Amino acid sequence: MIDGRDGDTSVMAGVYGPAEVKVSKEIYDRATLEVLLQPKVGPAGVREQSQEQCVRETCEAALLLSLHPRSSLTLILQVLHDDGSLLSCCLNAACMALMDAGLSMSCLFCGVTCAIGADGDIIADPTAAQEKESRALMTFAIDSTERRVMMSSTKGSFSVQELQECVAVSQKASEKVFQFYRDSVRRRYSKNL
Repeated sequence: MIDGRDGDTSVMAGVYGPAEVKVSKEIYDRATLEVLLQPKVGPAGVREQSQEQCVRETCEAALLLSLHPRSSLTLILQVLHDDGSLLSCCLNAACMALMDAGLSMSCLFCGVTCAIGADGDIIADPTAAQEKESRALMTFAIDSTERRVMMSSTKGSFSVQELQECVAVSQKASEKVFQFYRDSVRRRYSKNL
């Protein structure tokens, strides 16, 4: 289990598999990935299903699923606390859980959320209050090799220039997240030696 934190937002992630897959979900040339996002309280709703899809598509783009044909991988994300930037926290927890499980990936990825305030200021990793006050909210999944955008989720109104500025801010912020990944892996495996 991996506990991902972005500010005061916290998500716990667990990866199970590769395991046997139901015949109805079997894909003959690659593994099937199922992502389940559990809110802190109550059943999952439309918001969680949308976030599950974003996380699943990002993970599928990074994982080498062809190494495990006709099998199943399950990624479970449990929201512990949500104070904004939840989707980016889910993406970061998912990537760390996949790394911890030792699954082969073509690249690592991280999530970065940007909000555009009413005055046009860009806020990286906004809190829930900042998200409510913003006129636009964007979350990007950035890959570790070329800092390309793998996935984007947007809400609100913004110009093309503001979108490009948010992508640039997210790419710069991703460097800190990838450094956090390196430091975490270094700490974890230096203890085990």
